[in-house]
Amino acid sequence: MSGKRKWIIAGLLAAAGLAAVVVWRIRDESERVPEYVFSYAENQAADYPTTQGANYFAELVEERTEGRIQILVMPEAELGAEKDVLKQLQYGGVDFARVSLSQLAELIPEMNVLEMPYLYEDSRHMWKVLDGEIGDGFLKMADEKDLTGLSWYDAGVRSFYTSEKKITCLEDLQGMRIRVQESGLMADMVEALGAVAFQIPYSEVYSALQQGLVDGAENNWPSYEFMQHYEVAKYFTVDEHTRVPEMQLASSHTWEKLSEEDQQIIRECAKASALYERRIWTLQEKKSRKTAVEKGAEEIVLSQAEEARFREAVQSIYEKYCADSMDVIEEIKNMK
Repeated sequence: MSGKRKWIIAGLLAAAGLAAVVVWRIRDESERVPEYVFSYAENQAADYPTTQGANYFAELVEERTEGRIQILVMPEAELGAEKDVLKQLQYGGVDFARVSLSQLAELIPEMNVLEMPYLYEDSRHMWKVLDGEIGDGFLKMADEKDLTGLSWYDAGVRSFYTSEKKITCLEDLQGMRIRVQESGLMADMVEALGAVAFQIPYSEVYSALQQGLVDGAENNWPSYEFMQHYEVAKYFTVDEHTRVPEMQLASSHTWEKLSEEDQQIIRECAKASALYERRIWTLQEKKSRKTAVEKGAEEIVLSQAEEARFREAVQSIYEKYCADSMDVIEEIKNMK
């Protein structure tokens, strides 16, 4: 065999070997098994802003960890209502979740401070509080209950909507049966305004309105529109009584499995997803309001004088829930 031919054959064999290595590596990477696969509970629909935020969070974590950590987002309360999800988080049955502060405050009463009625002047005011030292301090409070607070999500501002009777002034609320979240504070707020509070799970609100078990409910524009509550409660009164932020959480049992490096990655991804969720929330809020009105909802805006009467009526709630935290309340009010 000539020397030239030997070199050609050697070159072909080397190339074939290299190709085999490349194919093996590609196949090996495609078959890589994640080190962790975690669950994420979300009670809203798949295209709801908070669910989109959760999906973005999962994508960021998978990308930053090069596939070592995967998070499976399960929307539409597949893993249970928020109250049940919190219990599962505490013992590690669920790894991550996004929950309303109203539910979390049932476990940690100090959290009530951040959802007091008519506390914030507007959205800008609330984010100034939550993105600062006060917000960080409340995230850390979750540690007390085997939870790890990661970031704050937007849930807009809540208002009343009713089936048969419009709410145009404080007198209209007297004796009305209003659905509220499963939250003592929210129930007391509604009753301070003169209505009767009914604590009903979110998924059952439509049927409760349809069957006349309640006269109305309270929530934000996206929830009102996504759940089609405008079909059974067409009068939407914009009183904007509460801005209830929501928290992204990890189970402490899950958190302790992770290295400090992975914990830092997850915190950064959670905060990035929160900013993303806030942007799409703002867009969705405008879109949902427009859609609901186009489909028959009637928007009622209270006068400034009437809003002042609503604010005055709920002052007793501050004394009941925040007697030991009035310094924090004052600090928040002064940040506007």
